[in-house]
Amino acid sequence: MNSRDLDPIITQQYILQMRPVFNKDALFSDGSKYYRIPMEPEIGEEVKIRFRTLRNNVDNVYLIHDHEATQMYISRTDKGFDYYTAKISLGEKECRYYFEIHSGQLTCYYHKLGVCLEPQEENAFVIRPGFKTPDWAKGAVFYQIYVDRFCNGDKTNDVETREYFYIGDYSVKVDDWEKLPAMMGVREFYGGDLQGILNKLDYLQDLGVEVLYLNPIFVSPSNHKYDCQDYDYVDPHYGKIVSDGGECLHEGDRENIRATKYIQRVTNKENLEASNQLLARLVEEVHARGMRIILDGVFNHCGSFNKWMDRERIYEGQEGYPKGAYVSADSPYRSYFKFFDESRWPYNPTYDGWWAFDTLPKLNYENSPELYQYILDIGKKWVSPPYNTDGWRLDVAADLGYGNEFNHRFWKDFRKAVKEANPEAIILAEHYGDSRGWLRGDEWDTVMNYDAFMEPVTWFLTGMEKHSDEYRHDLLGNSDAFIGAMKTHMSNFHTGSLQTAMNELSNHDHSRFLTRTNRKVGRVQHLGHYAAEEGINPAVMREAVVIQMTWPGAPTVYYGDEVGVCGFTDPDNRRTYPWGRENQELLAFHKIMIQLHKKYEVLKSGSLLFLQNGYQTLSYGRFSFDEQVIVSVNNDEKENEVEIPVWNVGISRFYNEDLRQLVMTTREGFTVEPITYTAIAGVLRLKLPAYSAVVLYHKD
Repeated sequence: MNSRDLDPIITQQYILQMRPVFNKDALFSDGSKYYRIPMEPEIGEEVKIRFRTLRNNVDNVYLIHDHEATQMYISRTDKGFDYYTAKISLGEKECRYYFEIHSGQLTCYYHKLGVCLEPQEENAFVIRPGFKTPDWAKGAVFYQIYVDRFCNGDKTNDVETREYFYIGDYSVKVDDWEKLPAMMGVREFYGGDLQGILNKLDYLQDLGVEVLYLNPIFVSPSNHKYDCQDYDYVDPHYGKIVSDGGECLHEGDRENIRATKYIQRVTNKENLEASNQLLARLVEEVHARGMRIILDGVFNHCGSFNKWMDRERIYEGQEGYPKGAYVSADSPYRSYFKFFDESRWPYNPTYDGWWAFDTLPKLNYENSPELYQYILDIGKKWVSPPYNTDGWRLDVAADLGYGNEFNHRFWKDFRKAVKEANPEAIILAEHYGDSRGWLRGDEWDTVMNYDAFMEPVTWFLTGMEKHSDEYRHDLLGNSDAFIGAMKTHMSNFHTGSLQTAMNELSNHDHSRFLTRTNRKVGRVQHLGHYAAEEGINPAVMREAVVIQMTWPGAPTVYYGDEVGVCGFTDPDNRRTYPWGRENQELLAFHKIMIQLHKKYEVLKSGSLLFLQNGYQTLSYGRFSFDEQVIVSVNNDEKENEVEIPVWNVGISRFYNEDLRQLVMTTREGFTVEPITYTAIAGVLRLKLPAYSAVVLYHKD
């Protein structure tokens, strides 16, 4: 039959009722405040769930939750999209949901990883009623300070050479601030302290920092202080020494019972109380500037110098200190540790050490209710007056205790204790791998984001493992691997946990990101210090900063990264901040990107969609209903042209739309010139120079 033989009225009706071809790329929902209202609901609260489709493109959408199907209804139509809505009434238990979409003969599903053809309950969106992370931490700009290497503000509290003996040698006072760290540099002290941080608060505020994260500051014989000696007090070497005296050890003398200067400094209550008061003053000044501060809690293990163990007999003869568990079987702290030979007292060396290190006695919570309560009280103490810190970063948190069940019990009680003392305190854990077991609303708030930030960014931009221990050419520029890793690992987070996750490029445990840009495999003991600075690519570093400041989460700058500090993995990554020798271009770029991150709310709370990817290229959007930021990266050594479907994030397909450039970085440098780019029919075409990244902005 010829088409001219058809009834014109029937033809017209068919054309008017025709539905566009089903567009799966238009389907979208997430756990943000735009698609879940409220984002972090309370127990018993009603939650509105939204789902987006192309306008007039589907027949029905169902919200599947708790094994029930609720039909969703169009509540909004805007810029070529239909927004479907349904409500869920929450109880006390976790609620899981996903979407079922019908279009003609097609049925598909949508969950945290996107569109699929079969329902996948394991990838459902999750609501945990009553789980709320601190609003101040969502998207906040953190700055990590390794205190000994940041700034020496008080030379009277510096550790002296031979002040004590530790791990095979004496403590060393480093007089040359620019000296590179020794391989076994745990006993080297450059003099950084809390007064130094106080002195540099203007700098940190000008940089745009909102939260300070301090590596451990409590009494300890090392410069890293992950071997705590006294949880109740700030180390006077970081704080105040108001009552000095005693002598350093003589050459050849290794017995710390005779290290009288050290004993006087770290056991005298005047010094300890004065140091705590200095922390309170620092916190007060930080808060007065509208900033926050969190501390590092090391509760899985302590140190052999710890007053509870007293392996070095520092406290044995000191007034007001009971005998340590190493010293006496009658010690009140005996149950705090696990001893393997009960016949070895006095001076029993057979205690369990974390990873078998005798300098790191593992704390024996299961057999000591007193220890359990003591650490809960420590958790409360430092977030309460007069200190009022804003939370904890928890070292090796999943290792605490001798079993997984006990570990979860402890962190549940820790959360209750800390949140009762300070409901706005954050509980942020160090963790590698799947953290879902601890992020159910009753233990941690969030984690240091290795899996869903540091590692994928590092592999994509440098091809390097985060310690610089491996180079993989197959992952360099592999945007498919990047997207797959990000989608998989980000799906393990509740939205509140994701928005507060610590997104770092470098830290005290891994090589500096700028060093990774040279793609050299190795460590300082094999390659030497200067190899960490050779062949670096600052343009790739700037690409990484663009991603860091536009990605969901709390961007965290490791001190000195912003001014070009290099270094292989620890101890080389713990070089001093180069005051007066900063890379001013990199510093200026950090300031610009931090300002952008803070200025545009969509970069803190907006949704995320991947828009384009190819070999060495990646484009994504952060967006709300009326605001969009487009980020496009070209990590190639040559120019690349990309085509970006920006209609996916709500930039109209029906009109030409202008986007304004906020920043462009290339191999040659960077610019904030407000160049205009035009998207035609919802598609943006860009020519990206070598080693470049561009951030574009559009608002309705």
